Amino acid sequence: MRTEFVDVDGGRIAYDVQGEGPLVVLSHGMGDHRNAFRHLAPLLARAGYRVASVDIRGHGESSMNWTSHDGSTAISRTDVGGDLVAVVRHLGGPAVIVGHSLSGGAATVAAATAPDLISAVVEIDPFTKKQSLAFGALFTNSRYRRGLIRLATTGMFSSLSEWFKYLDIAYPLRPADHDEAMAALSAVLTEPGRMAEFMKTTKSTPADAHEHLPGVKCPALLVFGTADPDWADPLAEAEAIAALMQPGLATIELIDGSGHYPHADSADRVAAVVIPFLRKHLR
Repeated sequence: MRTEFVDVDGGRIAYDVQGEGPLVVLSHGMGDHRNAFRHLAPLLARAGYRVASVDIRGHGESSMNWTSHDGSTAISRTDVGGDLVAVVRHLGGPAVIVGHSLSGGAATVAAATAPDLISAVVEIDPFTKKQSLAFGALFTNSRYRRGLIRLATTGMFSSLSEWFKYLDIAYPLRPADHDEAMAALSAVLTEPGRMAEFMKTTKSTPADAHEHLPGVKCPALLVFGTADPDWADPLAEAEAIAALMQPGLATIELIDGSGHYPHADSADRVAAVVIPFLRKHLR
């Protein structure tokens, strides 16, 4: 596979493509790169799909020095959603967007604003609704408490070492190549300017995606790891997202024992729920 690019307003977005068939676009979360889908993408390609794995703006091989759609320095879900729509249009949609974390919210925005191009969305442990602190769980749920502290200190100090301490918590299960993957991610994030772009994502909130949830008209698959440290109760978060969408659109699947990255640590189990969803909604 070779890296390709699509030009959008303000820069260019990197992606690679494997497989043939209906289009599926994979988009990672903040502080990551498209290598996070290294196990899931081949499974989807072998199932008969053309799979485009994207580096979100400022990350991986995509360009840096972005200004948000509202003129701020943050990188929002609206920004990433617009980039994903541009990738789908460039590659010839319609498509299903598989968005992780921040990109789950971006998939919501894309689906609501470009319904002609987005057939369905798969949101993996998505930040796609407004968040509130589960104060009581800070005392009763060590996983949630430790993850929240590491996320907070990552943003507060722009600290790469704190980010990798968070990732240690967010990966309770680890694929065989985990150490190599983390080394590759560290190499990307230590490139000049990359950490500053990562920090732009921490300045945004899911409020923009939250407002679009009622406007999503396509089917949505919500996939959550049961040991995700970002929520005191991942199932409750999934159910709250589904309740904000139109009735009957959302389906919830849980990946038992997985954390915030089930597409990386449990790709086979994620594929087992995603592929039937694709066969139903992307022809």
